Amino acid sequence: MKRLLLCVALVVGLAGLWNTGPAYAAGKTDQQANAPQTPPAATTGAPGYVGSETCLTCHAEIGKSFATNPHSKLALMHNGKGITCESCHGPGQAHVEGGGDITKIFLPSKATAKQVDATCLGCHAAVHPNFQRSPHAKAGLSCISCHSVHAPQTEQALLKLPQPTLCMSCHTDVKGSFDMPFHHPVNEGGIRCTDCHDAHGTFQGSNLRITADQNMICTKCHMDVRGPFVYEHAVVKGEGCMACHTPHGSQNARLLNMPSINTLCNQCHSQVSADSIHGMGAGSQELTPCTGCHTMIHGSNINAAFIR
Repeated sequence: MKRLLLCVALVVGLAGLWNTGPAYAAGKTDQQANAPQTPPAATTGAPGYVGSETCLTCHAEIGKSFATNPHSKLALMHNGKGITCESCHGPGQAHVEGGGDITKIFLPSKATAKQVDATCLGCHAAVHPNFQRSPHAKAGLSCISCHSVHAPQTEQALLKLPQPTLCMSCHTDVKGSFDMPFHHPVNEGGIRCTDCHDAHGTFQGSNLRITADQNMICTKCHMDVRGPFVYEHAVVKGEGCMACHTPHGSQNARLLNMPSINTLCNQCHSQVSADSIHGMGAGSQELTPCTGCHTMIHGSNINAAFIR
């Protein structure tokens, strides 16, 4: 009797499994079909983005001038998937649906300096890692204070104005230096401000470019005094070129800090100048300049006194 009841229960259980199995499978299939599907990223845009083609329906003139822009070229290099309008201005769907409502799109001209910098540094941080600590950033300037993406006046770096006009629009304190009788040829186009300075910030004062030897900022052009020398002038190694020279412009020949070479040298060598051996003892008019004898003043390979 027990064996008979056990067989009946087993048959009923198998029948139940046979009937519910397909129904369960069908229910699972329906559930999967109704679940939201994520389309492949390659065939759909991100939510809120409309694509540059939509932007150009209203901003056609900007689009025409943007064809030669480095940002546009970067997009073409990646089949249009690189830098686009919305890479800088943010998703444009709300802007489009709002009939061009400018409050629903990111406009750098209406944003704070920090917002602008965060947008630009999203791509350029590796090239300009020190900008946030730079004097320009601390003064509240942003990337678009100097650069213009849509209306640049220079092809290189997309500057709003060419150098040195752009730099001197703020740095008026050094503008007059380049009109001195002796000056670096910045106004003449021989060199640019950015040949010596990095506007995006460095760990040096005045945003001076950083090199292994800081004198390289000067000696990359003035190679005749570069060295290395067997006998080095201590001031050149210790204080650098500006211990004796004014970098922008001067009324003194060779951009010297002082009109008299002897006065300049005597700042460090006062005891030597008082020595009668040099003919500069008491009552001396110091008519002979120090460099009349010490001709290799930047350094020498054969004489410790820089005489030759």
